[in-house]
Amino acid sequence: MIVMKRFQVFTVMLLMVFVQSGLVRETLGHPCGRTFLSALIQLVPCRPSVAPFSTLRPNELCCAAIKTLGQPCLCVLAKGPPIVGVDRTLALHLPGKCSANFPPCEVLK
Repeated sequence: MIVMKRFQVFTVMLLMVFVQSGLVRETLGHPCGRTFLSALIQLVPCRPSVAPFSTLRPNELCCAAIKTLGQPCLCVLAKGPPIVGVDRTLALHLPGKCSANFPPCEVLK
């Protein structure tokens, strides 16, 4: 429980860095731009499933967030800057693991 709270505090601090860096302002032109910060917050339950080398399946809260956000918002997040402790490849597989069946995001490598 203490580890989860520390993780949540770390995530909130990371989100504050994004806001201060102007990342949120840069995404305002996209249909999901106004919800960029809230999208990151909604995806906090997915964190254990996207940690590097994770074999954990996404939980119900994670899958609900994936389905609620939809493909356009997920692609905005996927195309954004790397997030420490998140394996982007694992993150891009979340919709399939959650039976969301979105078309894949076109992410430049």
